[in-house]
Amino acid sequence: MADQTQDKAVQTTGHAWDGDLQEFNNPLPTWWLWTFYATIVFAAIYWIMYPAWPVGTSYTKGLATTTYQDKDGNEVTTGWNTRAELIRDMQSGASALKQKAYLEKVSAASYEEIAADPDMTAFTQSMAKVLFADNCAGCHGTGGAPALIGNYPNLRDDDWLWGGSIERIQETLVHGRLGYMPPFKGVLDETQTRQLASYVLSLSGNSVDAADAQAGKALFESETAGCYYCHTKDATGLYSQGAANLTDQIWTVADVPGATTDEQKLKRVEQIITAGVQRVMPGWSDRLSEDEIKLLTVYVHGLGGGQ
Repeated sequence: MADQTQDKAVQTTGHAWDGDLQEFNNPLPTWWLWTFYATIVFAAIYWIMYPAWPVGTSYTKGLATTTYQDKDGNEVTTGWNTRAELIRDMQSGASALKQKAYLEKVSAASYEEIAADPDMTAFTQSMAKVLFADNCAGCHGTGGAPALIGNYPNLRDDDWLWGGSIERIQETLVHGRLGYMPPFKGVLDETQTRQLASYVLSLSGNSVDAADAQAGKALFESETAGCYYCHTKDATGLYSQGAANLTDQIWTVADVPGATTDEQKLKRVEQIITAGVQRVMPGWSDRLSEDEIKLLTVYVHGLGGGQ
């Protein structure tokens, strides 16, 4: 019995300090040792298969490869790296294939069919939201509402400078737009500018001097200012020119809603008349595919209710 107890006693290394302080010799569990050895083998295989060690200004490329298609549809095989793996997954992963199948369905459908199908509409909105954030939000703001009036058109107010139909929005995305109003500095004097600004403000129900507004109306319709060429005599604007409707209380360039006094409103409109307007939106046909433009067309059309 004493011998069995002695066999089970923990062995020491034979070292002792201060008479009774000893160093035990506890061997590691077998499973732990084999796990440790397995990690060494795994590391060695990983170093051989994947990029691992820096060598001068480069690194070991490993034996593993990844195959994907480039933008021209050509098959490319390269050493394994996370970027190539991401491209491959985006092209041939399970989610990518499902997305591709649905995109083909949307591509083959008309705009009317997309609008009538809740699933296609939801898919379009989901994909186009990302496209809009990547390509359009920098100017038009997140969700289509820019932070400042005058920088770029608000896409959520259903006031369309170039038309809000599906066809017009698609045309805008494909070809881009040049919004231009000539400066009238040197054409109109200060009095005429004030009169014209008064008339423009009166069209949307703002409080102005009646005599100035009447004189401004004559200028608006005259050859001197010639505003009616683009804005029409009714001041409702022309889609063909991107000319704003001046009667609807929606301001796309002059920040009239942000003014606190009638005089401040007048000054803000005068400034636009004097300096003019020049805003450029590039065409996206050389940067986005036809399918991507189609998705964005549906998305933008939905932001402001469309026409």
